[in-house]
Amino acid sequence: MIALLSALWFGILTSISPCPLATNIAAVSFLAKKIDHPRMVFWSGFAYTLGRMVAYVVLGMIIILSLAGVPLVANFLQKYMNKMLGPLLIIVGLFLMDILRLNFSGFVLSSKHQNKLAESGVFGSFALGIIFALSFCPISAALFFGSLIPLAVKSELGIVFPFIYGIGTGLPVLIFAVGISLGVHSLAHWFNKVAKLEIYMRKVTGAIFILVGLYYIWVYIVSTLHV
Repeated sequence: MIALLSALWFGILTSISPCPLATNIAAVSFLAKKIDHPRMVFWSGFAYTLGRMVAYVVLGMIIILSLAGVPLVANFLQKYMNKMLGPLLIIVGLFLMDILRLNFSGFVLSSKHQNKLAESGVFGSFALGIIFALSFCPISAALFFGSLIPLAVKSELGIVFPFIYGIGTGLPVLIFAVGISLGVHSLAHWFNKVAKLEIYMRKVTGAIFILVGLYYIWVYIVSTLHV
C-alpha cells in the first residue's frame, strides 16, 4: 500500500516540477479556452489524464516485461536489486534537491501543434497527454526510471505502478477540469499556489530518498561486509 501511494506521490511531484508543470499549465490554458463548454472541458481533462496514464503504462510495461522476460536479467535483479536501490535512491534524491543537475529539456512540441491537438477535442487532448507524458525532463526521468521502475520491478503488482503514476501526473489538470465544469473558477489561483510549493515538497522528498537510500546501503551492503 505504501509503495502504491509512493507511486501516486511521485506522479503528483512530477506534475508540479518545473518542466512537466509547464506542459500541465499549457494543457490547463487550452482547457480554459473552452470555459463556455464546461462538459467539454471535463472530458478533455479526463482524456488528457488518460493519455498520460496510457503512455506511462505502455512504457512501464515494456520496460518491466523486458527485464522480467530475460532470465539472466531477472536473476540479476532478484539478487542485486536491494543493493542497487540504495545508491539509486541517493542519486535521485540529489537530483530532487538540485545538487545534481543535467541540462536536458526533453522533447518540446511547438505551440502551433499543441494548439492543433487541443482544438481537436477529446482525441486531441488524449494525444496531447501521451506526448506531454513522454516529454521527459531530468526530474520526471529520475522519478520514473530511477524510482518508479525499481519499485515496480520489486513488486508483484508491477504494471499497476505506472498506471497510478500516470494518474498522479495528470491529477492537477483533471482537478482543474472538474473545477471548471462545476463553475469553480478560483481553482487557477490554487493551482499556482501549489506550483510555488513545489520546490519545498521536492526537496523534502529528496531528503527522504537520500535517508532511505542510506538505510538500504547500510542494511544490504555495509552489514553484509561484516558477515
